[in-house]
Amino acid sequence: MDFSAQLIAWYQQHKRDLPWRNTTDAYIIWLSEIILQQTRVEQGMPYFYRFAERYPTVTDFAAASEDEVLRLWQGLGYYSRGRNMLKTAQLVQEEYDGKFPTTYNELIKLKGVGEYTAAAISSFSANEARAVVDGNVYRVLSRYFGVDEPINSPKGKKLFQQIADDVLDKQRPALHNQAMMEFGAMLCKPKNPACGICPVKLHCEAFKHNAINSLPVKLKTIKIKKRFFNYLLIFDDKTVLMNKRGDGDIWANMYDLPLVETNALLEPMDVLQLPEMTKFGKTNILKDNSGVIKHVLTHQQLFIRFLILDKFPEKLQDGWFYANIDDLEKLAMPKCVFIFIKNIFNF
Repeated sequence: MDFSAQLIAWYQQHKRDLPWRNTTDAYIIWLSEIILQQTRVEQGMPYFYRFAERYPTVTDFAAASEDEVLRLWQGLGYYSRGRNMLKTAQLVQEEYDGKFPTTYNELIKLKGVGEYTAAAISSFSANEARAVVDGNVYRVLSRYFGVDEPINSPKGKKLFQQIADDVLDKQRPALHNQAMMEFGAMLCKPKNPACGICPVKLHCEAFKHNAINSLPVKLKTIKIKKRFFNYLLIFDDKTVLMNKRGDGDIWANMYDLPLVETNALLEPMDVLQLPEMTKFGKTNILKDNSGVIKHVLTHQQLFIRFLILDKFPEKLQDGWFYANIDDLEKLAMPKCVFIFIKNIFNF
């Protein structure tokens, strides 16, 4: 039995029963693939059900507003995925008459759909012979074949795609791809893989040469930027001052609070002395403040403090608006902001 056949046999016996595996509907498969990008299945599952229920067809999705989509997406991170999904749904509605494409060459043109996602959707929905290469597949192939070329180098990406194409079961591409990814997710895990029960360990180069923990190899290229956010919370019995973010930074087009960003972590009273604080009124008084909250993004670390002030500003700046406290739950906010505001107003 060859490598692919062994993995398929293992998969058929041990696979998880996931809802998107019981359909060939390209739209439903697309929903699951985008939602699960860089997201654990356990975390992404509620979001999948939420979107599938709210938007049962791509036509329903295309009719949604960006605010509504971002509100449903809240807490999942990588918010550009949600915005790209809406653009893709609208394009499919306009150019494909609401019928989601199933061929790789059509899918790869869609917003937010890369080589992996196009291969996954085309193979799962139409059994197109395209090999998927995600993080799980990189790990399985690197260990089994003993490949130490960095998976995030141009040479490595090309090499691993070629290996994946070579081992692909051309007659059963959908089943093969599902098996490869499930094997990596459930058995050949990043840490503490279950080598003792692995059906292919006798031919696994990493297992034979005790190299499990050193493969796959990945170049460290990410530089983490530290940012310091001082959010200003100003409210009365019915109203709170909010901010609509622009599209040139993180959390594009979402809602948060008026913000003063500094180059270092400052004490609350020092923040009040900054020149930019004059737009909140020269005599504004600090009523309370939160501790520093660390919020980690892919390329950034945010150090966030919430300052509660006592008076509304005399003039609204661009993006600021007054919101009814009863309506706050409807606004799509970054999770860190949403949690703080929810605890303040108990909704």
